[in-house]
Amino acid sequence: MYDLLRPLLFALDAETAHRLTLYALGVAHRSNLGRFVATPPDELPVTAFGIRFPNPVGLAAGLDKNAAHLDELGALGFGFIEVGTVTPRPQPGNPRPRMFRLPGHEAIINRLGFNNEGVDALVRNVEASSYRGVLGINIGRNKDTPNERAVDDYLFCLERVYRHAHYVTVNISSPNTQGLRDLQEEATLRRFVETLREAQERLGSQAGARKPMLLKIAPDLSEAELDGIAEVLRACGIDGVICTNTTVGRDAVAGDPHAREAGGLSGRPLFARSTAVLRGMRARLGADVPIVGVGGILDGSDAAEKLEAGANLVQLYSGLIYRGPRLVTECVDEIRRQRGAAHGG
Repeated sequence: MYDLLRPLLFALDAETAHRLTLYALGVAHRSNLGRFVATPPDELPVTAFGIRFPNPVGLAAGLDKNAAHLDELGALGFGFIEVGTVTPRPQPGNPRPRMFRLPGHEAIINRLGFNNEGVDALVRNVEASSYRGVLGINIGRNKDTPNERAVDDYLFCLERVYRHAHYVTVNISSPNTQGLRDLQEEATLRRFVETLREAQERLGSQAGARKPMLLKIAPDLSEAELDGIAEVLRACGIDGVICTNTTVGRDAVAGDPHAREAGGLSGRPLFARSTAVLRGMRARLGADVPIVGVGGILDGSDAAEKLEAGANLVQLYSGLIYRGPRLVTECVDEIRRQRGAAHGG
């Protein structure tokens, strides 16, 4: 079905098509027409962060910022769903247009800027949902909060989402909130993560259940910066890392009409760089720290390559725009096939 709809959606601006697609998924789900949208994969269980995932293919943050579409997205067969990024207060994000397709490169540039309805609205949506799968909630800071007080925004969100999430992702790597990536600097990051880790343990004790906390990092980091981040992650006992967010690099799309648009580039041109960062972080962190691989997965072999590079789990976003919901099952099936081949099955 998506192959028929894609030309119509691509005739609209990217953000309008995004909203229309989510609306249509909701209608299909409520009308029991989901079987015409996607055939969920058979289970391929994996355990990471102490959580059992029905399969290793998840939805990346950004597609459902307010957790308003959990039921219909959950029906597509994802092993887990990550919502957000959410901030303490509602904010409109950057001026439109702020999302651009680059079809010749199977890529997207966005400068949305953490547009969301605020953490309280997200929590209400989660509570109203019937989704019972694995849920990650991605948290950030408001645009007008200076970095010196950024940790307060993350603490505010962490406290409100903690009991509703299976895991929480700390997003300090979006290129679309001014200065946010500065939080990845080693000394700053150490103080920041130590404060959040203390809150995580306190909230875990209060709730009687410890929830994993992950850090999402950028692909545009030097080897020395990655060394520093890995050292902080090991020293502070972070539960996992997501490699990676979008890139500000444009070499792979030079000459495209939208190449000069500000924002983060995702899709196929991100695959090589994000996978290199993933492989490097696995080498730095050893086998014990789970890693989620995201960036440029457009087919099943891409997902399998992320796992080969050291990921425990993978996430999709831009690939869904170009391939549609069938990409989920394709990725799970290819991972299953390669695992079977590796074990002589």
